[in-house]
Amino acid sequence: MSGSPAVSRQEFDAIFAAVRTWGSWSPADRGAWNRVTPEHVRWATALVRSGTAVPLGLPWDTRAGPDNDRPALHHMTDLGDVEPAEPATYKDFLAADFHGKAVSHLDALAHVAYRGRFYDGRPAREAVGASGARFGSVAALGPLVTKGVLLDLPAVLGVDWLEPGHPVHARDVAAAEQALGVSVDDGCAVLLRSGRFRRRRELGAWDVGAASAGLHVDAVPLLAERAIALLGGDGDSDLRPSPVEGVHSPVHALAVAAMGVPLLDNLDLEALSAACAGAGRYEFMIVVSPLNVPGGTGSPVNPVAIL
Repeated sequence: MSGSPAVSRQEFDAIFAAVRTWGSWSPADRGAWNRVTPEHVRWATALVRSGTAVPLGLPWDTRAGPDNDRPALHHMTDLGDVEPAEPATYKDFLAADFHGKAVSHLDALAHVAYRGRFYDGRPAREAVGASGARFGSVAALGPLVTKGVLLDLPAVLGVDWLEPGHPVHARDVAAAEQALGVSVDDGCAVLLRSGRFRRRRELGAWDVGAASAGLHVDAVPLLAERAIALLGGDGDSDLRPSPVEGVHSPVHALAVAAMGVPLLDNLDLEALSAACAGAGRYEFMIVVSPLNVPGGTGSPVNPVAIL
């Protein structure tokens, strides 16, 4: 495992300032999704060859565990015995406190503030109230169709998974591009596979909030330089424990609050890894369609990669 050098708050603030894209777009609360044009969509559709569709969302998890301290809810509200006559109908109820480690979800720009400010410098206390977000809500984003790139680090390193706490540095991102024959380009979605869910299936659940593989902050300037539109992974993109003094989720702060890049957390990338290996390519079209929740800070989501 490579080292994870500590980063001071002063150093982190310098990185934040260097990657910040405030004032770049209108509407500002779509952030980096403004980069994706109809041309990007056409470019993405050209990547579809076999037509294989791979869903990336986790199953709805209603069981408590070390990595699920706020289980999702699912119960039946109609067992075919409420409404009269035919046809019988069956109904259920779903709910989730989804900003955790067990629900596949999208973080909108209203989810993360740094030093009291959301993306574009909007004061967080003025932008969010009891009724939700007035800036940066998930409803402002809409759907995204673009090129996706899978940075499959275990495949590159010849291991089954990255151990919790393993940092992914800028040099590792560049090496993965070369090894997998992909390029992280303007407007694309970058997905980082650590092998979290293979490890979980073989060794059992653990507290991923305390220890998880993820991006070191030194990788973020590279992604900023490439002008990505979306970042995601089978964790929450952050290395844990955090290497930054006083900042528990530095990649969240840099991506969402500085760069305006929404995040996809807790994706199951195992089937996509196998599909990419079988196809001999690690780029594809990705479709992300969050729920239209006015004022919402994010949404449960089941993205689809199409090869």
